[in-house]
Amino acid sequence: MKTLIRPAITLFVLLSAITGLIYPLLVTGIGQALFPEQAAGSLIERDGKRVGSRLIGQNFTDPTYFWGRPSATGPYPNNAAASGGSNLGPLNPALKEAVESRVKALREADPGNTQPAPVDLVTASASGLDPHISPAAAEYQVARVARLRGLTSEAVQNLMDRHTEDRQWGIFGEPRVNVLELNLALDRLPSEQKP
Repeated sequence: MKTLIRPAITLFVLLSAITGLIYPLLVTGIGQALFPEQAAGSLIERDGKRVGSRLIGQNFTDPTYFWGRPSATGPYPNNAAASGGSNLGPLNPALKEAVESRVKALREADPGNTQPAPVDLVTASASGLDPHISPAAAEYQVARVARLRGLTSEAVQNLMDRHTEDRQWGIFGEPRVNVLELNLALDRLPSEQKP
């Protein structure tokens, strides 16, 4: 029995050191050296204060800002500790009710907008944390944001166009707009953009 325990304990300690200390430190060091911004969480700072991450959506509800995708993380929206979808199927009455409620909120915020609401403004992503919306979803909100901020629609549209990211490496995914970055740029928009 002793001949089996000693090698087992030695192997346990050795593998624990390799997989629990050496490998994580090595990968963290490489990440910090080669991709420092990403390894630190892709955090966004404004005036020396952290305001969010490029990778996690934020819950904008003020109609003077662009709104992102609804979050499926409960009870608090965009809670990274509770990442996950709602798991509601297309025939689930709770999903229908949630979508109808979100469409109603969009209509109340912009009663003059009669366009159909883009799907990514009324349904959550699989992670519940998506920081991006489609260019169509951003465009849907341009007139509301411009009107409520006293800006021209052209100025807000141009800002949105400048913050539209192309497909990753030109082939993966779809064009997208990071809502937090767009809203921060919107706050910095000069007053000469007003009508």
